Amino acid sequence: MNKGRRFFDLKFVLMMMVAVVVWAFAFPFIKIGLEELSFINLTIMRFFVVCCILLIVLPFQTKRFSKLEKKDIIPIFLLGFFGVMVYHFGLNYGEQFISPGAASLIIATIPIQIVILAVVFLKEKIGLKKGVGIIVALIGVLVISIWGKEDASLEIDYIFGAIAVLIAAVMGAFYTIAGKKLLDHYSGFSLTVYAMLLGSLGLIPFVNNSLFLEVAEMSIDGWIAVLFLGMFSTIIGYAIWYVALKVKSASEISIYLYAVPVISTIVSFFWFEDVITPMFVLGGFLVISGLIIVNMKKTNKKIG
Repeated sequence: MNKGRRFFDLKFVLMMMVAVVVWAFAFPFIKIGLEELSFINLTIMRFFVVCCILLIVLPFQTKRFSKLEKKDIIPIFLLGFFGVMVYHFGLNYGEQFISPGAASLIIATIPIQIVILAVVFLKEKIGLKKGVGIIVALIGVLVISIWGKEDASLEIDYIFGAIAVLIAAVMGAFYTIAGKKLLDHYSGFSLTVYAMLLGSLGLIPFVNNSLFLEVAEMSIDGWIAVLFLGMFSTIIGYAIWYVALKVKSASEISIYLYAVPVISTIVSFFWFEDVITPMFVLGGFLVISGLIIVNMKKTNKKIG
């Protein structure tokens, strides 16, 4: 029994390591994709791959999906377009000007944005511990955004890029908050799949001749980037996440996500020779520290 438990724990750790790696490598692969595609066209191609795979798999997995209600089609479309598509617009736009490591650290603040939006829209309260964690993490984002680059100066493009990624993080948090009521009727995996498929329809107006011209000129590296982002970072990454949520709580698996910006930064350093400045390290340390503080469990559960 004990041996079986150890095997289960090992399998779980290996599964989460796969998710962490495919998500961490997403940021460098976005950078590669942006060398050949505009930030809008990269988003379109990524979700073209995702939708093709989902539409092939969906008919064979109907029993595993919650039934889509007609009244929820528009809310789920809006959820998918803003929470998933606009999220990727912001992330892809930002990575034109900031490093994959910086982008991954800013995106890592999504749990912080969720807490803030929950206070604004769900009237939840922030305790002292969470308040300190939020401030520490946001100071870290500010440090990365202003001083995280080598020979730091207030470059407009760099700051706009950081702001775009921060907006993407807010959109990611919006997805969680706005989707909370829908989760009463849909499983997390079903809602994600429906949001991706319906939200992708919002990309149709952005399709123009530039997409076909850029795709026609794509190299093998470009195609590898797009396929990796669609198949691994999106499909496999989300699938593992929801399998993990079935056996562990979100707070238990969130610790693995702290490794994503660390791996992205290291890959970015070797792959693109991005310089890791002391201020970048300080900002990253503050962001991850803030996340740990916000997600820390209370040691004393007694109230009063």
